[in-house]
Amino acid sequence: CALAAVLALAAQGTAQAQARQEAKLLVATEVLDELRGLRDQQIPERLLQQAFGVVVVPSITKVALFVGGRRGSGVLTGRDSRGRFSNPVFINVTGISGGLQFGAQETDLVLVFTTKRGVEGIADGKLTLGLGASVAAGPVGRQAEAAASTTAEVFAYSRSRGIFAGVAMDGTAISIDTKSNREFYGKRDVLPSEILSGAITTESENARRFLAAL
Repeated sequence: CALAAVLALAAQGTAQAQARQEAKLLVATEVLDELRGLRDQQIPERLLQQAFGVVVVPSITKVALFVGGRRGSGVLTGRDSRGRFSNPVFINVTGISGGLQFGAQETDLVLVFTTKRGVEGIADGKLTLGLGASVAAGPVGRQAEAAASTTAEVFAYSRSRGIFAGVAMDGTAISIDTKSNREFYGKRDVLPSEILSGAITTESENARRFLAAL
């Protein structure tokens, strides 16, 4: 009886953990869906079509008291060998900003990767924007042509009050959320490279909707 109770509790904990990741995917999909409805303020379609990877972080929290910090968790998808976006890899985002500032704010963050190098850097464990990959505030709407004239490997966007706009993200670190990936895919030693290559799959409807939104 004791063993059965322990197994039941473990199963319940696993289900709750997976539900948290499902909810994160659902909110990330909502961010992308709303993005497409902003017309002149949306991320250029051409940029998304040519992207090697996309990171979506719903409700990244920025808190500042003289020195600012940001933290959030989200999902990464990258192009596989067939040119399709892969199943989601769960990631964490952290960063520090200087200068006189105070207050707190929650925004949605979208990062568009224009090369494989940045995506591979995250898959290897951690990528710091501005160091491991050059980052620029992304163009919106009719500014799409500006994307072709820069050498940025990552374009960054932040949404606040319904408006997406390019944002400076130098110094922001993106790392793998190993625990969330393990919980979502139900595999103890799941590797980001396995997910990105398609070696590990999921039947999650929310994952399918997230990819469809791209």
